Amino acid sequence: MQTDTSLLEAALVGYQARLAEIEKAMAEIRKKIGTRGGSTATTPRKRRDLSAAARKRISAAQKKRWAEYKKQKAEKG
Repeated sequence: MQTDTSLLEAALVGYQARLAEIEKAMAEIRKKIGTRGGSTATTPRKRRDLSAAARKRISAAQKKRWAEYKKQKAEKG
């Protein structure tokens, strides 16, 4: 069975028109929320550098949390 190419071309034109409408609506929404261009989910975040002292404080706090967790777990059973 051979598909009529004119029918497929008409469907493609219709889908392209719908896509243009959707993209226009998305642009309006982005304008309202104050973002430009693409999604913020696809833009990579810049990593912040932590000082050695900050890393040490974070490490000590995490070790303290784990010690408390393990202590409570040991007391329960």
